[in-house]
Amino acid sequence: MPSLTGKRALILIEDHFEDTEVLVPKSWLEDAGVEVHVAGRATRVYKGKKGYEVPADTTIADAAQGSWDLVHVPGGFAPDKLRTYPEVLELVTKQDEAGKPLAAICHAGWVLASADLVRGRRVTSYFAIQDDMKNAGAEWVDERCVVDDNLITSRYPGDLPAYCRALLAALAGERPEGEEGEPHAPERSAQRKEKLKAAKRPGPKGDGRKVTAPSRGR
Repeated sequence: MPSLTGKRALILIEDHFEDTEVLVPKSWLEDAGVEVHVAGRATRVYKGKKGYEVPADTTIADAAQGSWDLVHVPGGFAPDKLRTYPEVLELVTKQDEAGKPLAAICHAGWVLASADLVRGRRVTSYFAIQDDMKNAGAEWVDERCVVDDNLITSRYPGDLPAYCRALLAALAGERPEGEEGEPHAPERSAQRKEKLKAAKRPGPKGDGRKVTAPSRGR
């Protein structure tokens, strides 16, 4: 794998995140030479479900104005808050429109659904939110790691090794070894978005509005 030195990754955070889904990807990325930043609604310390504390070094609003080689959204209870923040939806939408790697694990699929980024995409998530993903237009599958163009999704902490390998492969422009999917390419993303725009045009079966998945507890 080529060197990832010079690549920049962003992790979105809120209180009650799934601890390992922040700490493990962060460690893998940093060990590979990636410059990792953590963004919260404020630059403060955030506490995970199991008590681990992670400081945010930038705000989501500021991060949304920048350019990132990878954006990672961890799970836990945090995504149910993150998806209500306009700046989060702006950031992940911008990342997807740029055709750059956008990753979500476990309950983080809620953020993608609320941003209307899973429609027509093949994804996975924690099983309890599969109906929310399907209602948002996703082709949901029960697999450890799914790569659909620039979108990377996994189900739960047990999938982290496969998920982290996929993150590194996406940053390197390579196909994750042993996983489904293809390396992302901006031109392919553009073609897909043109098809989705056509599918969202107002008609007898829809008005083109975004679908926001209903909130559920874990």
